[in-house]
Amino acid sequence: MNAEVIDQLKTQVGANGLPYGIPIHPNLVHLTLGLFILGIAFDIIGTLFPLQQRIFKFEGIPATHSNFFDAGWYNTLASAIITFLTVAAGFYEILLAEPSTEIKSAWGLQGMQTMLWHGVGGVFLLALIVGMTIWRGFQRHIWRKDNSQEVQWSYLAFGLFIILLMYIHGTLGAHLAAEFGVHNTADMLLRLGKDPNLLLK
Repeated sequence: MNAEVIDQLKTQVGANGLPYGIPIHPNLVHLTLGLFILGIAFDIIGTLFPLQQRIFKFEGIPATHSNFFDAGWYNTLASAIITFLTVAAGFYEILLAEPSTEIKSAWGLQGMQTMLWHGVGGVFLLALIVGMTIWRGFQRHIWRKDNSQEVQWSYLAFGLFIILLMYIHGTLGAHLAAEFGVHNTADMLLRLGKDPNLLLK
């Protein structure tokens, strides 16, 4: 996409710097996070099921060992699929972003640096999530299909490590919105000298 097309897009944007009212990327991010975290959580519960089976019975929850692994697999798969859309929406919205150049984030980064790290991190996380989904699929359908414990401990440990990376990456995204005002309607209106209290009722 060349500079002329980007400039043309920027002439069609609203107060939030986008051609639509609500940013898409942050909403899809929460789907990515939720689905992946649930996938790992269900796999952990499934792995520890023998220890918790009495609790489920006491609570009257009709759960079986395989139920949790099914939920883990489908949540991880859904996370991989939705993350392609999350990253695509993120790059589109980055093209239209104009972070403030006058401030630094709590981590000492300028707006463009934060945006660059967030963009590169998003692609890296996409690759990790897809890799984890492939790894999970091999365990489910080939390596451990006859094993009562469907996932390896190393898979769960790496999944928890990815969740930590998601936290760091998500904090960069939060800095873009909260500190640099990227696609933040109220921040954009204040920069234009307008009162958000009057215009956002």
